[in-house]
Amino acid sequence: MTVSPSRLAYLHHGTRSPEQAAALEWARDVLPAVDAVPLVSVADGSADLARYDVCWWHADSDPSSALADGTSGLAAAFADYLDGGGGLLLTLRAVEAVEPLGIDRIGPDAVGVAHPQSTSGFLVHPLYEDHPAFAGFDDRRIRTLGPGHASPHARYEALLPADGHVLAGGFTDEHDRPDRSTVVWWPREQGGAVLGVGASLSFADRVIAPYGMAGASVVEHALAALAAPEPTAGMRVPVERGYRDVEHLRAMRRAQADAPNKPTYHLTAPANWLNDPNGLVHWNGRYHLFYQYNPGGAYHGSIHWGHATSADLVTWRDEPVALSPDPDGPDRDGCWSGCTVVADGEPILLYTGGRGRDQLPCRATTDDVDLRTWRKDPANPVIAETPTDPPLLETDDWATEFRDHCVWEADGTWYHLVGSGVAGVGGTVLLYESTDPELRDWEYRGPVLTGDGGHGVVWECPELLRFNEWDLLHVSNGDHVDYFVGHLDTDTPRFEVVDSGRLDHGDFYAPQSTEAPDGRVLTWGWLPEERGAPEQWDAGWSGAMSLPREVWVDHDGRLHQRPAEELAALRGAHESLSGPLDESWTDLDLSGQALELDLTVALDDADGVELGVLEAADGEGRAVVRWEDRELRIDRAAASEGPVSSVEPQWLHLPADGTLTLRVFVDHSVVEVFAGDGACLTSRVYPGEARDGVSIRALGGRATVDLDAWRVASTWE
Repeated sequence: MTVSPSRLAYLHHGTRSPEQAAALEWARDVLPAVDAVPLVSVADGSADLARYDVCWWHADSDPSSALADGTSGLAAAFADYLDGGGGLLLTLRAVEAVEPLGIDRIGPDAVGVAHPQSTSGFLVHPLYEDHPAFAGFDDRRIRTLGPGHASPHARYEALLPADGHVLAGGFTDEHDRPDRSTVVWWPREQGGAVLGVGASLSFADRVIAPYGMAGASVVEHALAALAAPEPTAGMRVPVERGYRDVEHLRAMRRAQADAPNKPTYHLTAPANWLNDPNGLVHWNGRYHLFYQYNPGGAYHGSIHWGHATSADLVTWRDEPVALSPDPDGPDRDGCWSGCTVVADGEPILLYTGGRGRDQLPCRATTDDVDLRTWRKDPANPVIAETPTDPPLLETDDWATEFRDHCVWEADGTWYHLVGSGVAGVGGTVLLYESTDPELRDWEYRGPVLTGDGGHGVVWECPELLRFNEWDLLHVSNGDHVDYFVGHLDTDTPRFEVVDSGRLDHGDFYAPQSTEAPDGRVLTWGWLPEERGAPEQWDAGWSGAMSLPREVWVDHDGRLHQRPAEELAALRGAHESLSGPLDESWTDLDLSGQALELDLTVALDDADGVELGVLEAADGEGRAVVRWEDRELRIDRAAASEGPVSSVEPQWLHLPADGTLTLRVFVDHSVVEVFAGDGACLTSRVYPGEARDGVSIRALGGRATVDLDAWRVASTWE
């Protein structure tokens, strides 16, 4: 192989360890010219780094002694070198130097030496698999270290770098470890770049083969890339900007525009992980939907707040990441779910911060009319302790299960709901009050509603919505969303339940709402995946939002839901079908994986009706929406390709009637069904790329159908 750097500065401090000596020997075997350069000479300016195409610091032990006397000199020397277009490779524990050297304000949080008992290596991020460091590898799982060998490491686990792109996590033969952010690329505004490879490398003779050769190949290609004038030119997702930069986010979305199974008119993150909708608000003429987001990859961890906006609910655009964990703050381990409220005309965020075993409410404010940048309150958390009455649930993860926020104002008083659980009893919703317009000072009032265990042991994401004489309270209890219609008495406090049910009977969780300018209440929920973790990582994305739903409670206390009327603007090509159905499948002259189907069915003498979507060309595999015996059911097993964690049918009961109106929204891996104007059933299906047919038939007799179908355009700019 031909490698571009003509001269390498191999950096070292003091006596070289056997591992460092082996790495230097390897470098001299494969590169034209290698100089061993003491770090002390870089710090005092006696070494001229400009002579070198690339620098490499390989450290298998704590680098602090190398930094002790020369941090400022090293930082200045490397800054000048990088700004002049140079490249720096940091491997193993040398990655610990990124914070003291000013390369990133957040350094790796997992450092030390491990002794893995199985083969380990790099889990390459699918959007960055064309990075030149991984040239020549077809597998995203690159084995670089055999079992039983010491493995010095400096990687990100609970944290992520502030400015670097995570190119790869880690894995072992037992399982993927995407949370071990091991390979990181730091672009420099003035040119040049830094690459960190914080684990799973060894150049010692006893481990160089067979896996060590793969690690050496990654290093060789990395050195070549860092020495090139444009090291990452031509990558599918450019990495010349920081990962929070909006243009980088939009580049990721473009790169995944045709990703199999990724929805196009249901909201998704540009890439990586998405869960709960947060901070929903209509502000300054736009809808703002924040969401739980992990920029490190398609796995749950290191939660930030992503951000998308729309003027009309039809066309959306990606915005920069709004909140990130602060390594020194109460949200170090995640900026979790919360809400946006407008107090005295100013938007305020209240969200859950996690650190260690504590999760507590935090506050942030902004004067940015676009809500892109936020200032965290230096007094966070705004509620410093959890209540002791009733005794709240403690788990292996948390000292107290206490999170997620719903805040509103009535008659000069602010009310604040928090989700929790009562030990040995069930989920609960706790009430706080405040007259502080800054929303800093809160008084605990007590639980307003507590379950009996049948509704789950912890209630997450509580939300109260008010409709004339009725209050609607919904909670998420681990795998579905329960709602309660009744009356909240804030004086007692107590929620009197008159009716209850499920908001959606399928894959739908953690909903949140906002009020449209015309007074409608619009709700979004998270649609979690039904694929395994490896499949989510390899796809490069995870999670979607439901369609925006208009939600209301009528005068009789009955809950209603329907898709927001604005979605009709996304309709494209149209076909209709009207008339009798028998027991043979009737194909619709419209196909696709992004469709809306509106139909009214009368059973006549039939037992039921089946609507097939995401159908294979031979008709043998389809997802089936079936109405029969007062039950609406989605059978999805025959439509999914590849491993999924669940293909069990999903269903809901409907009132006895011979006529049913359905609105069915098919969006690649989402089938979202509205029955009448109250019941919803959402499923995740993974059809691959070839299944796109639609057909319908009656069961056990004849039925009559009126069906309109449209292709649906993407909702993204």
